[in-house]
Amino acid sequence: MTKRNILLNSDFDKPAPFLLQPVGKDYLWGGSRLNDEYSKNIDLQPLAETWECSTHPDGISMVASGKFCGSLLTDVLRRHPEYLGRRHERRSDKPGELPILVKLIDARKNLSIQVHPNDAYAERYENGQSGKTEMWYVLDAERDTKLIYGLNRDVDKETLRNSILQGNIEKYLQKIRIRKDDVYYIEAGTIHAIGAGALIAEIQENSNLTYRLYDYNRLGKNGQARELHVERALQAANLKGSAKPAQPMRLLRYHQGYASELLCRCKYFEVHRMMINTERHRQLAEYQTDSLSFHVLLCISGCGTIWIAEGNCILFFKGDCIFFPADSVKVKLHGKAQFLEIRG
Repeated sequence: MTKRNILLNSDFDKPAPFLLQPVGKDYLWGGSRLNDEYSKNIDLQPLAETWECSTHPDGISMVASGKFCGSLLTDVLRRHPEYLGRRHERRSDKPGELPILVKLIDARKNLSIQVHPNDAYAERYENGQSGKTEMWYVLDAERDTKLIYGLNRDVDKETLRNSILQGNIEKYLQKIRIRKDDVYYIEAGTIHAIGAGALIAEIQENSNLTYRLYDYNRLGKNGQARELHVERALQAANLKGSAKPAQPMRLLRYHQGYASELLCRCKYFEVHRMMINTERHRQLAEYQTDSLSFHVLLCISGCGTIWIAEGNCILFFKGDCIFFPADSVKVKLHGKAQFLEIRG
């Protein structure tokens, strides 16, 4: 592991933020941009996803700075459940688990047409797991990149089932051309897919439940057709026609050294885009969390420094993910960068 910080093991009255090291996934539709452009240095080809902030057992992030460096994030949160914040005290039945999962996704090819179950369905049929509502922020997209967002008309289960067998399901799907900086909220039950050429930051419930409806007859690593989950998908899916998704209205709010805008707020998470620029200022941007919830800062461009105390700092770069425990120490941010600020 490469340490890119000079954070000392000092004791603070309040907890300090720390860098996270992601877990990579080599799904067949992935590309190389996460290594090439975000310096992930993960030895996977293709590199389809990086799970930047995760306590899900399918890919747990590791702490990459500070006194917990080298520990799994789950282990740190089990030892310090107060890092989650008062809003998440009810999660005492799931020690060490975050309610969210943060990913970067590089789609060199189309993803499968799929659906995620809601909490009620997952609780009943998937052994008490969480459902999966998610949000996409488009980091980049090729000129003709599209995503699938719901159905273009009401469809019954039998019609959709037959369309899968006949290979013409796409005629029922709503396709949306996307651009850099777009935001899409994908409620559980929405049939969807990310199209080839998209680079996405995804914020979601802490779940890995995906039901594939259709996968273009692709073969997996074993040479066999990838598994579909048609019946479960039809049970979990919203089969009503979807309205075209509208981009959220954005209002910049200015703070000392940075500006922010709300991108998405739902009962599972809240996401802001945060822009710092202290290159020409002697007063740095101040930042800390309250006692309600942890925050996650995902750097989507630029670089800079998080000053924690005299002689203690974290250097951050494009693609880095920083975890701020609830009721954190006040830090100062310096640099020119953009973050997705995720609140649990």
